[in-house]
Amino acid sequence: MSEKITILVGDDSILARKQLKDILIGIQDNLEFVEASNGQEAVDRFKEVHPDIVFLDIVMPVKDGIAATGEIVASDSKAKIIIVSSVGTQTQLKAAIEAGAKDFIQKPIRAEQVIAIFNTYIGG
Repeated sequence: MSEKITILVGDDSILARKQLKDILIGIQDNLEFVEASNGQEAVDRFKEVHPDIVFLDIVMPVKDGIAATGEIVASDSKAKIIIVSSVGTQTQLKAAIEAGAKDFIQKPIRAEQVIAIFNTYIGG
């Protein structure tokens, strides 16, 4: 399985991006990461690289994850966006799903949850 799987990680925390990447790197060795530190950057990077899956924080500068999700889905209805956030209020969760997010991971992230979601949407 040599085809690269591209993963966009959008979070304003460098540590959160690294943590997510460290978990995912352990799953497969054909992963390629693209990072974004705010919502607008996530939208721009998505349009550039068309990643296979996107992990997005909700609370980010410039544009939040919900707005970014809406924009990404508007440009590609098949985008697989997973919201990763500590602010898991029902309202925000509902807004993210309505914007087109496929799933939600509560911070602090647990490796098994990330792996399960990755396998669900990408296939192990």
